Amino acid sequence: MSGTEPESGPLRTPPQPGGLPPGGELSAAGTAHPQPGAAATSVGDADRGAHRFWSGRRVPAGITALLAAAGTGLLLYDVAAVRAGRPAMRWRRTLATELATRPLDDTWMIVGATGAMLLGLWLVVLAVTPGLRSLLPMRRPGGVQGGVDVHAGLARSAAALVLRDRAMRVPGVQAARIDVKRRRVTARAQAHFRDLDEVLADLDTALTDGIRRLGLAKQPKVSVRVRRPRKR
Repeated sequence: MSGTEPESGPLRTPPQPGGLPPGGELSAAGTAHPQPGAAATSVGDADRGAHRFWSGRRVPAGITALLAAAGTGLLLYDVAAVRAGRPAMRWRRTLATELATRPLDDTWMIVGATGAMLLGLWLVVLAVTPGLRSLLPMRRPGGVQGGVDVHAGLARSAAALVLRDRAMRVPGVQAARIDVKRRRVTARAQAHFRDLDEVLADLDTALTDGIRRLGLAKQPKVSVRVRRPRKR
């Protein structure tokens, strides 16, 4: 997304019913409002498709599996060699001696235990979290389509691009930047003509309708700010 120049006027956000707050500045953060024709999407449909996509975690899983297989194979080979009458490998004798003689409050023992704990905690977090934060889950259709239960997702970058195109179509908008998060869409725009309040209201309406048309399972909140470009 293209950046915007520093502002020269106050930032304004969508007006709330009841008039201006003290100081004359407008501030509000709205949500995506339902529009006529959106009744076909029920709350149950949105909830049914609201869960996030799970990442395969192929790289961490592959590295962990390779390290575990290499360590286990080396240990089994050494145990088999000892059973066959050969001496144990030097690294295993040294490790057994260090573990038997070093006290538990030794610095290296604490460092090793801390490292193992952090590694295990990282693997647990990877196992229980979905990942794929860049994909926004979309609403599922009312029934199974062609025998397949469809579960679609939309990239946040693609959603931001679509919303930015809609923002640039609003009369008076010279530049716009859209940041799409899982729960909030933040829009920052520059208006080079028209009243800021009018541009703000039109931009809020356009983005709200645009978010609804994206078909997301959970409608994010909308936060809009409009300012004048900096005079050169």
